[in-house]
Amino acid sequence: MEYEWKPDEQGLQQILQLLKESQSPDTSTQRSVQQKLEQLNQYPDFNNYLIFVLTKLKSEDEPTRSLSGLILKNNVKAHYQTFPNGVSDFIKNECLQNIGDSSPLIRATVGILITTIASKGELHNWPELLPKLCTLLDSEDYSTCEGAFGALQKICEDSAEILDSDVLDRPLNIMIPKFLQFFKHSSPKIRSHAIACVNQFIICRTQALMLHIDSFIENLFALATDEESEVRKNVCRALVMLLEVRMDRLLPHMHNIIEYMLLRTQDQDENVALEACEFWLTLAEQPVCKDVLCGHLSKLTPVLVNGMKYSEIDIILLKGDVEEDEAIPDNEQDIRPRFHRSRTVAQQHEADGIEEEDDDDDDLDDDDTISDWNLRKCSAAALDVLANVFRDDLLLHILPLLKELLFHPEWVIKESGILVLGAIAEGCMQGMIPYLPELIPHLVQCLSDKKALVRSITCWTLSRYAHWVVSQPPDTYLKPLMTELLKRILDSNKRVQEAACSAFATLEEEACTELVPYLAYILDTLVFAFSKYQHKNLLILYDAIGTLADSVGHHLNKPEYIQMLMPPLIQKWNQLKDEDKDLFPLLELHNSQPDQYEAPDKDFMIVALDLLSGLAEGLGGNIEQLVARSNILTLMYQCMQDKMPEVRQSSFALLGDLTKACFQHVKPCIADFMPILGTNLNPELISVCNNATWAIGEISIQMGAEMQPYIAMVLHQLVEIINRPNTPKTLLENTAITIGRLGYVCPQEVAPMLQQFIRPWCTSLRNIRDNEEKDSAFRGICTMISVNPGGVVQDFIFFCDAVASWVNPKDDLRDMFCKILHGFKNQVGDENWRRFSDQFPLPLKERLAAFYGV
Repeated sequence: MEYEWKPDEQGLQQILQLLKESQSPDTSTQRSVQQKLEQLNQYPDFNNYLIFVLTKLKSEDEPTRSLSGLILKNNVKAHYQTFPNGVSDFIKNECLQNIGDSSPLIRATVGILITTIASKGELHNWPELLPKLCTLLDSEDYSTCEGAFGALQKICEDSAEILDSDVLDRPLNIMIPKFLQFFKHSSPKIRSHAIACVNQFIICRTQALMLHIDSFIENLFALATDEESEVRKNVCRALVMLLEVRMDRLLPHMHNIIEYMLLRTQDQDENVALEACEFWLTLAEQPVCKDVLCGHLSKLTPVLVNGMKYSEIDIILLKGDVEEDEAIPDNEQDIRPRFHRSRTVAQQHEADGIEEEDDDDDDLDDDDTISDWNLRKCSAAALDVLANVFRDDLLLHILPLLKELLFHPEWVIKESGILVLGAIAEGCMQGMIPYLPELIPHLVQCLSDKKALVRSITCWTLSRYAHWVVSQPPDTYLKPLMTELLKRILDSNKRVQEAACSAFATLEEEACTELVPYLAYILDTLVFAFSKYQHKNLLILYDAIGTLADSVGHHLNKPEYIQMLMPPLIQKWNQLKDEDKDLFPLLELHNSQPDQYEAPDKDFMIVALDLLSGLAEGLGGNIEQLVARSNILTLMYQCMQDKMPEVRQSSFALLGDLTKACFQHVKPCIADFMPILGTNLNPELISVCNNATWAIGEISIQMGAEMQPYIAMVLHQLVEIINRPNTPKTLLENTAITIGRLGYVCPQEVAPMLQQFIRPWCTSLRNIRDNEEKDSAFRGICTMISVNPGGVVQDFIFFCDAVASWVNPKDDLRDMFCKILHGFKNQVGDENWRRFSDQFPLPLKERLAAFYGV
């Protein structure tokens, strides 16, 4: 089985036939090819045939030979550890023999195969690989040098960590100086490979590179104006990364680098311009940004603004000339909703009113479907971060440009001006305020522009100024803006519908109850959109309805609103066909094709669960009819067991909300739900654990004494979590409340553990404001203390402190506190009590004396 292996002619023909069939577009042919490949994988020398077709069978066409290599690569990925030695040696040998094939396609395929074998942990089982490739770099033959470099570049990309470790005796000490020699090679392709190889080692600050950092930077400068765009792109990429890790080395040259990057950001080749544009994004994060860039703002601003126009290709890809497409069904791969934050249940605090929201929601994602990241987006993102660095200083340079852009007759230019206005909203808000009374009405007018792409960007930009709009008298800007945005939600263009729904959700978050007077009108529009929307935008619509419910809360709870919302929701839910992914995908779908269906589905599940949560909170008991007449509980039960944490997180929030709203429907399922809640009390996944904990507390209040059989499933985990160091505040508070509630309904079961949790319990609840949850938790603690007074003795001072945190407890709760405090005092006697209470801080002493007479 040494290298003398020869293929059997009949076997070879069979494999060639298979390779031909696999290039067929027909799915049933594809499926039978997959099955045959699986069968052939049972034969040890199947892989010999594949490498033979790739490297030896010159009579075949290149695409077929390359395909043979790619199938082999997949086999290496899946089964390499089961290859017999002879086979793997044969493959390795053939690869090294043919890395210099005269065909670029074959060379590249061999390179991919080499790096796949290398990344299977085989770099140290293939000791001759790196030395051999490095030797081949010196070959006079261009194909050999280029092939070896191509393979090395892929290895550097895939295995940077191992190359820079002791495992392999530090090969980079030889490789990096060698790569640097090739920066001056006569072939642009090879110069480009050389930089790309070295670039892999910048971010991890590889020692071998840091030793040669000055010659690396010098060589980069020498290639700055290379005629080959791929080389310029790699030079830009290197400088961007050096900015993060070796600012010290770039600082002396910073003026020239900035001038250079200004030129490159306007490079004829968009890929180069995009790499260069990243420079401004990275520079903005550096402390020196303000100092080194302030002198260049007047040049940089117009360059970034200019980069924010749609390119002609963008417009074609975005079907910018198709104004009405609402009736065209969505493509499966287009369904990617706006980022949606899963719900986390949190307590309100004394000082700050509400928990901090991380507002990473309105980033520059106005045209998410084209080539995900492009010059337009990068320029807009750079302008956004620079606006945050320079604040109003940036306006000096922006305002003169804006005047010209915003009122320009050409739609592409006007559109870019509206994007600029949105990009600077956060950083330059203060300086923009004087202009907003004139600009907002102009933007509201742009909402009815005849170009769909102008309408959609205007939605986004207006949402960036929503905070200001809401701070003004409602009739001035809020009402006209809302009226026009609602029309855009019913636009005939899908991109505009999407932008309008997202903008409306942002407006809802800012306006909250300011929207109450317009609820009927808002619901009218949102409900009408139900019947109008295609698949993808339905998701964003659910998000907008869920946000509305969160923002106006119980104001939604009027019979006429419920009548508007419920029928279309119930109808949608019950229309769910098995393969319909509008709300809850069926799990088989992505089990059969996980790579294709995973993410969008999960987003659907999360948004739909959160919509239901919002409705349950807003509508209270009135959500009962929706739960009664649809399969929501079954779907929720499936989601509680999903492998994606965010799906479980949202499903537990919904479980808690439905428990509060209509427990009669939840109760029959409690025996199924509780074990799942118990297994999700894992503090490594904070939000999942937090929502599961909260749901357990809500369930216990409804179950009362019937909670008894389930205490053992959850109590030990909860006590462990409350005693863990570094547990986040929200999780501690919810854990304490739930322990208190369990003790309230089942004191005999929980009180014996009192001593193990009383101290962290008291410290975590002293800062939250008086509310129902705090009330039930403290009733629980008092009940447990009466069952097991010994459990609190050592930590009684903490209990006193927690009691004093109440501003006005209900009368019967105050009596419970009184009874415990006086009971303790009588138990120890006046003298001991005085000694004990002398340790109290003065405010605590005064408070207890005033409120409880102790």
